[in-house]
Amino acid sequence: MGMLKPWHIIVLVAVVLLVFGAQRLPDLARSVGQSLKIFKSEVKELTGESEQAPATVPAGVAEPAPVVTSQA
Repeated sequence: MGMLKPWHIIVLVAVVLLVFGAQRLPDLARSVGQSLKIFKSEVKELTGESEQAPATVPAGVAEPAPVVTSQA
């Protein structure tokens, strides 16, 4: 009962065409693709930050101010 049969897929595609229309499907697919691309890049960024965390300055520690010397 959990398996999708070919006629289930055909009915599902027909319902999607009726709801969204044939003209909006390419825009919908493009939007989903861009969302997945952004999601993947954010996941990679988050996993990369966990590996690089010791090299960064902790949030509670302020960095020292730069020393300004006057040459007058």
